[in-house]
Amino acid sequence: MRWYENPGARAWRTAPAPAEVLAFHQSLPGYRPTPLTPVPALASELGVGQVLVKDESSRLGLPAFKALGAWWAIHRTLQDQPGQLELVTATDGNHGRAVARRAAMLGLPAHVFVPDVVSDAAIDAIRSEGATVTVVPDSYDAAVAEAASYGGLLIQDSAWPGYEVVPRHIVDGYSTLFREIDVQPDLVVVPMGVGSIAQAAVTHYRSGPITPALLGVEPSTASCVTTSLLAGELVTVPTSKTAMAGLNCGTPSTLAWPVLRSGLDYAVTVDDEAALRAVDDLSAAGISSGPSGAATLAGLRAARDRLDLTGDSTVVLISTEGSLG
Repeated sequence: MRWYENPGARAWRTAPAPAEVLAFHQSLPGYRPTPLTPVPALASELGVGQVLVKDESSRLGLPAFKALGAWWAIHRTLQDQPGQLELVTATDGNHGRAVARRAAMLGLPAHVFVPDVVSDAAIDAIRSEGATVTVVPDSYDAAVAEAASYGGLLIQDSAWPGYEVVPRHIVDGYSTLFREIDVQPDLVVVPMGVGSIAQAAVTHYRSGPITPALLGVEPSTASCVTTSLLAGELVTVPTSKTAMAGLNCGTPSTLAWPVLRSGLDYAVTVDDEAALRAVDDLSAAGISSGPSGAATLAGLRAARDRLDLTGDSTVVLISTEGSLG
């Protein structure tokens, strides 16, 4: 386990996401807030008042939260660049499927690049949306580079110098998830890949009156955000394979990085065994979660003794995807 903490994070302030994001999502067919499910057994295990799981296993007809960001970004980008454009992205799975689904809904072609560690099932799911899929025999970062050089309208959830407008729309899109949380938590736990959903959490909770502690969780084999936070500068790390496929990223988003450095209280890394145990434990509580979503429970367990939580504390775990099985 690697650990990072920033004692001044809760005092940092920033501007909120645009209010029209929530209105856009509410206008979509099939929109409804996802459940915030109490799990008393976990609260008892961890010695806190409540553990609530934000269950993103069914969001706008897809098994993950990614449509919130992708669809808002597509909406905003097509306002600026209207026309019959091919939507292009790179993905570890769920983001690419969300882009492909929206492209099909709008009658647009989509081309999705995936690293070769992505499962056949995830690739088949993207193809089932009508997208062209190219498997890149390399890492997620390499797939992003291929997508960026391909042409078309790039809808990428990672940012780099010169490409930050679309990723900002994606992060803004994730704000709906946090606006739906109608409790006042003491701690919110989010998974971290390139850092975009964690950036959305920091933006939401550092721009309003409710200021819980925020814990980011990532795989020990792909700990780009934690490594960067510990180094005090943006760092690229090598990646391999992990059960937490949606978090298997080697380079933090340049958009997320300064926000996480300033406003994220804690970061922790977890291994596959801990994430898979968390999948089973959430399943036993009636919650469908894949390893990337269940990583938040694994991270809470790993960090529990370092956190200032009491028997009255409310903890919210963001489970970003449904079970892969």
